[in-house]
Amino acid sequence: MNPDEQKQNYWEKPEEELAEAEGDLSQPVAPMPTLATPDNPVTWTAQEYVHPDKSPLWFVLFVLVTLGLVATDIFFLKSWTFSALVIVMAIAVVIYTRRPPSTLTYGLSAKQGLYVGERLYRFDEFKAFGLIKDGEHNSIMLIPTKRFSLGVSVYFPPEVGEQIVDILGQRLPMEDLKLDVIDVVVRKLRL
Repeated sequence: MNPDEQKQNYWEKPEEELAEAEGDLSQPVAPMPTLATPDNPVTWTAQEYVHPDKSPLWFVLFVLVTLGLVATDIFFLKSWTFSALVIVMAIAVVIYTRRPPSTLTYGLSAKQGLYVGERLYRFDEFKAFGLIKDGEHNSIMLIPTKRFSLGVSVYFPPEVGEQIVDILGQRLPMEDLKLDVIDVVVRKLRL
């Protein structure tokens, strides 16, 4: 492949078609099809994860808890390694919570699978899927067939939700999923 050529995803329109569509804004936009076909998969953009806003009080409480753990170590455990671990973990949590989520492009093809950016997750890697309502956000969790593999969680806007469920329902069984205890605690702590 020539390095000067741009790599184009199969679901994106060629640049010529995009230029023609952008040039005439008076034309009505065609409605999205109800089901994706190999030539016309469902695409959308969404944040990679929900990023809750944290108030200054959250950071004050976080520092107090960290200092409390270090003080407990100094007075009772007397192990400098625990204090170092707590401080390193606190720095990592602050860096992680300050990082904004990136916006990813998703594509769902009825034949190939789910594209997250440039990565393809094939349907045969998963045994089922489920919908999770997380406050005002909707997500789909794909449950892997391998025991120790991680599931894939994807947020989506409500306007493409029905199309996504229809495509996934053709290939995978749907399960009733809820947030587990760890997810509930993480959301309560606003991490």
